[in-house]
Amino acid sequence: MKNKPLNKRDLSISTILYRIFTFLGIALTILVIVSIIGYILITGIPNLSADIFAWEYNSDNGSMMPAIINTVIVVLLSLIVAVPLGVGSAVYLCEYAKTGNPLVKVVRLTTETLSGIPSIVYGLFGSLFFVRFCGFGLSIISGALTLAIMILPIIMRTTEEALLMVPIGYKEGSYGLGAGKLRTVSKIIIPSAMPGILSGILLGTGRIVGETVALLFTAGSVAAIAADITKSGRTLSVHMYALSNEGLHIPKAQATAVVLLVIVVLLNGLSAVVAGKLTKSKDKESK
Repeated sequence: MKNKPLNKRDLSISTILYRIFTFLGIALTILVIVSIIGYILITGIPNLSADIFAWEYNSDNGSMMPAIINTVIVVLLSLIVAVPLGVGSAVYLCEYAKTGNPLVKVVRLTTETLSGIPSIVYGLFGSLFFVRFCGFGLSIISGALTLAIMILPIIMRTTEEALLMVPIGYKEGSYGLGAGKLRTVSKIIIPSAMPGILSGILLGTGRIVGETVALLFTAGSVAAIAADITKSGRTLSVHMYALSNEGLHIPKAQATAVVLLVIVVLLNGLSAVVAGKLTKSKDKESK
């Protein structure tokens, strides 16, 4: 027996239901996000004061300045390691690896696996490998190397997607003018994909700034500016966790949450702005 075709009434009902559930899902998502951000701002802004930005931390001021400086150091070290590896791997996969190469399948499978691993697993790995096996101890370098591995899949995937979106005509035109593979990749393909690459790097930076668990196992929680990268030091997110966990400086922790939120939002916004401006400049050049 043949199924009866849907009439206009059935189609209109299904369309209405689809729109209703879509609207409810979007509204619920926005409500949750606004509620979280609103709570952080309402509870944190009144607790912002000059003493929490003092250069040295003590039990009275609960300063976050040492944590901010340690965060900057960790971010820079992580990017120094992850960006060349991530971008280089993506360029190899897209431009040099042969189709059907088993190595390509292994690398992509590994990347997908790493992107789905919880941060606590990265922290345990960093604790066992960098802290104990390599002998770095609880230090900035141990935390930075662990986070570099954590953001490597983000940079690789965004770079690969950006490279694949470069028009094939750019490549063919370069080859037609006599340029070699290396020159085409370095002068044409990578610059054209730069908006996507930078967006991935900034998104990875946001992930580093907000990471807590992995750094507790690797970088430690010393509330002071690390004298060098072999010393322990807490980042901004770890600082917020420590203040909340101690229960003595809850207002300071709420103020730290505001600063952390602003930094993450600015990084995400900067990612979109940079990508948009670079895309517009490339469009003008192509015209």
